[in-house]
Amino acid sequence: MSTPDLHGTRRSQPRSPRPRVRRLAVAAGACALALSAALVTPLGPAPQQAEAAQGDKVLTVAVAQSVDSLSPFLAVRLVSTSILRLTYEYLTDYDPGDAHPVPGLATHWSSSPDKLTWTYTIRSDATWSDGQKVTAEDAAWTFGKLMTDPAAATANGSFVTNFRKVTAPSPTKLVIELKKPQATMTALDVPIVPEHIWKNVTDFSKFNNDKTFPVVGDGPFVLTDYQADSYVRLKANKSFWRGAPKFDELVFKYYKDQDAAVAALRKGEVSFVAGSPSLTPAQAASLKGEPDIHVNDAPGRRFYALATNPGARAKNGRKFGDGDPSLLDERVRHALFLAVDRKTLVDKVFQGHAVEGQGYIPPRFSTYFWKPSASQQLGYDPAKAARLLDQAGYRKNADGKRVGKDGRPLNYRVLCHATDPNDKAVGQYLKEWWGKLGVGMTLDCLDNVTDPWLAGKYDLAFDGWSVNPDPDFVLSIHTCAALPATPKDTGATDNFICDKAYDDLYAGQLAEYDVAKRAALVKQMESRLYDLGYMNVMAYPNAVEAYRTDQIKSIETMPKAAGNIYGQDGYWSWWSAVPARSGGSSGGGSTGVLIGVAAGVVVLAGAGAFLARRRRTTADDRE
Repeated sequence: MSTPDLHGTRRSQPRSPRPRVRRLAVAAGACALALSAALVTPLGPAPQQAEAAQGDKVLTVAVAQSVDSLSPFLAVRLVSTSILRLTYEYLTDYDPGDAHPVPGLATHWSSSPDKLTWTYTIRSDATWSDGQKVTAEDAAWTFGKLMTDPAAATANGSFVTNFRKVTAPSPTKLVIELKKPQATMTALDVPIVPEHIWKNVTDFSKFNNDKTFPVVGDGPFVLTDYQADSYVRLKANKSFWRGAPKFDELVFKYYKDQDAAVAALRKGEVSFVAGSPSLTPAQAASLKGEPDIHVNDAPGRRFYALATNPGARAKNGRKFGDGDPSLLDERVRHALFLAVDRKTLVDKVFQGHAVEGQGYIPPRFSTYFWKPSASQQLGYDPAKAARLLDQAGYRKNADGKRVGKDGRPLNYRVLCHATDPNDKAVGQYLKEWWGKLGVGMTLDCLDNVTDPWLAGKYDLAFDGWSVNPDPDFVLSIHTCAALPATPKDTGATDNFICDKAYDDLYAGQLAEYDVAKRAALVKQMESRLYDLGYMNVMAYPNAVEAYRTDQIKSIETMPKAAGNIYGQDGYWSWWSAVPARSGGSSGGGSTGVLIGVAAGVVVLAGAGAFLARRRRTTADDRE
């Protein structure tokens, strides 16, 4: 899956419309939180003693993002899709070395000469965690549900809109018939679920897969417990076909305060810290040289961008939201981006732990990486920015403020993630740079930016996604097909962009199997997106994360040579992790102190939290 980081990465979106469901918020029960508080206190020793007594090897991961849903049909956040990758297998996986397709649930696959029929051989040695065999019928049922139920298609419906028919002629044979050729058939990031469990779900829009444990799955780990805005607990699947993980348990523990998460790592209370989505330069620097702590700093799979509101609209033609109309003028959008000094942001905010942003796909994905020509580039040029604003009719008044013909000064609201220190720091630079142009700016930092984002009630917003090896999903979220059906619905769109020229290129790349030709079309899409000026990629941040070497002996990055650990395109990191100590009931003693995680846990974010289906958070979104 992919993840917005907002935003996240992941998915492939065929040309036809993606099903939508109405916006939905699910309240976390206060009574459950009260029960947790009664069972354990923040520093209560009981959980520690329980872990030590069991002798289990436990890997605890501190994350700065809460789960939106544990349903593979609804989840879009990076933390959620990462957990689901551990719980359910996909047809194919990405090789951790170079990301080429490798067997997952499918051992082999082939296409007809016209590329309209794909046949997958489903492995015969996979079982669900309740002991039942995994069959091709499970895969056929999963894809069929996405094709027929708009609610079930919320997260992954984009993969199947070009599907004509899916059948399972035998327990080990899956056949997918397409309407048109589709180049993403070995990159279908769809978790396959057990039909005998999920066929009993009556309303996929409300079922979050978080009430009955353990959750039946076939991945390397089995989901055994969950508390909203607090933790997710998983146990090693000893019968996993690829081999059991080395750690007996894996816990994702939520910290709203990233400094608190770093402090927990330093104390040995957690094994790994991912950040929001990365550690800040100051945090990374403070951990380097610390005994028993390793800092991983490598090129990441994310981009960090500033998005403008192009006028929120639905596919039925209805406009909504209150984005500033001046941003409908391409000259104004370009002027704002010409006043952004990316080098200063990389040097001062990221302190070298990033590279300057250019095209939409990060340089880590060299096949699809694109950068503008010298004449096309919106480099740092305040003088040119001022000329463009003059040409657009926004000249300075006696007070030095840019005003339109109606006398209204330009003053933009910039939506910011309160949990991301980068947003706040970059926001201060924008305020200074735009102020010199005579443009006002208000930084609107919120814990939950979902509501104003989905309602189109913003002018600009900090944006970002983790990109998959196949870029189709992050390209699809800017198509007209991704718009919500009506203003009351939630679409797959990232930012309400709808452009016919872009859509035509998107359809072309999706049907192109020749890698070089497809890459050329993708780069044309990036060029078009750049010229439209709705999205300004400011940086490609490194993956900066840390773990305790006295708890984790070794762990695999992706790519292996230099890559990220958290938020991978697969389960390689947590599946490969080797405990630092041995002994105990399962071949190793406890590798970490779990404070506040056992029968009950400390609720770090407070009670009464609400989970929004597509909450925009910088560590987001789809992978």
